[in-house]
Amino acid sequence: MTEVRTDMLQRIFAMQAELNDYVFRKNGLTDSAGHALSMAAIESAANAGALMVNDLPNQWLGRYSKAMAEELKELDADLLWKWWSKDRIDIQNVRVELIDILHFLVSAMICSGVTAEQVYEIYRQKHAVNVKRQDSGYSKATKDETDNREIGIGD
Repeated sequence: MTEVRTDMLQRIFAMQAELNDYVFRKNGLTDSAGHALSMAAIESAANAGALMVNDLPNQWLGRYSKAMAEELKELDADLLWKWWSKDRIDIQNVRVELIDILHFLVSAMICSGVTAEQVYEIYRQKHAVNVKRQDSGYSKATKDETDNREIGIGD
């Protein structure tokens, strides 16, 4: 079953890269050298260490971060906060907004050089960090990012 899930996640990553490449082509987007922009070029730049402010990974991570924030606002607008209300949420639209966020999250992962195959391993390691933090009384006073820096992508 894990293999099937990995295949689905790999397919999601591939579909998102294809969609982004289509959007790039359709809108005539290019890199700084005038070449057609592609997710592979952004991912390659991240993996090559092109991580300065004007490099492709930073530019596109910023754009996808903004897109996720906007989609999250749309999700929040669909959720109800008046606990006395008799209204019901539109769960179908909530689900679609969550998928919109996933679109941009996967795009950001690709831009940062994370592959579908690496997602599980990074998640597993971060999960262990979060459990350890809960077990050790994690707070602002004890916050230390050292444990996050020890997470590897398992090349």
